[in-house]
Amino acid sequence: MTTTENRTDGRGIVSQAMVTIGRVAVSLFIPLAAFGILWAGFIFLRDSNASQGIIALVAIIWGVGGVAMLFWVADWVVNRMPLQITKKLQPFVFVGPALAILAWYLFLPTMRSLYLSFFDAQSKNFVGLANYLFAFTDAKMLESFLNNLMWIILGTGGAVGFGLLIALLADRVKMEKVFKSLIFMPMAISFVGAGVIWRFVYAYKPAGEDQIGLLNAVVTFFGGDPQAWFTLQPWNNIFLIVILVWLQTGYAMVIISAALKGVPSSIIEAGRIDGASEIRIIRSIVIPYIASTLVTVSTTIIIISLKIFDIVFTMTNGNYGTEVIASMQYKQMFRFLHYGRGSAIAIVLVLAVIPVMWYNLRQFGKREGF
Repeated sequence: MTTTENRTDGRGIVSQAMVTIGRVAVSLFIPLAAFGILWAGFIFLRDSNASQGIIALVAIIWGVGGVAMLFWVADWVVNRMPLQITKKLQPFVFVGPALAILAWYLFLPTMRSLYLSFFDAQSKNFVGLANYLFAFTDAKMLESFLNNLMWIILGTGGAVGFGLLIALLADRVKMEKVFKSLIFMPMAISFVGAGVIWRFVYAYKPAGEDQIGLLNAVVTFFGGDPQAWFTLQPWNNIFLIVILVWLQTGYAMVIISAALKGVPSSIIEAGRIDGASEIRIIRSIVIPYIASTLVTVSTTIIIISLKIFDIVFTMTNGNYGTEVIASMQYKQMFRFLHYGRGSAIAIVLVLAVIPVMWYNLRQFGKREGF
């Protein structure tokens, strides 16, 4: 009896071991097969002489289907592991690809830029902190720092201020959704597209010629002389900042409007009963109540202002005293081919953005955003 039981237990152990080995083999085979399929699709897209229609169709099927298959395979493999391991690994099945993309397209390029920032134009000779010394002493760089500061103050203040004002006013009218949709519409336009549109607003023709620019057309209609708005320093920076305000006011309005909906009406009514005016209610009740939302919106637009590039590049190309940090980085890297200086300026920009991002995420954390 004991011998029979031992033989049965032994066969059971062997059988369980065979099942485990089979699961491991299958778990290894399926990811390898999935990778092989994806690699075959990549080779086809890279080397195929097929028509563009077929290549586009394969790219769509291969791209979407390949990503779906990777998620399915990864989830299948993790679910066949012991329960404790599954619980620890399963979140990374879905977060892992995002982390991998961030590492490949953000972290590694940042580290490479940091490395290149200590070398000369051709990335051959080590120059220490010379590129950073250039970034903080060059006249054009100092100009770009001051201009970015102007973008932060006026751009953020203008967008948040107008967004708050419009949100307060739209909340009191019947056609709220219509007005909000119209004001939010510029958000659908890219920064380059907005620059092209506003070039027609600021367009200049000499006196006596037909003015195709909207602003000069208005000026000459009232008897004034047309102005080359982009050459008027430092006002030309303000004219460019107006475009950012036009684009971001809709975003600020939508977020602030959502926060306003959460202000308890009982508190507002209590203020009115106590005799407070509407301005006093807004200043003492509404704004303190939505302060965290205002901070979040402000920090988001500050980040946009710090890395602003498209508007300046499209409108003035950084001429006439309108350089910003990103435009200087672009010129040093791709126009003057000085990879050391370009990388150093990029690192300076990253260091300037990080504290704002950290503060923004901290505010999200306080509001249980994560």
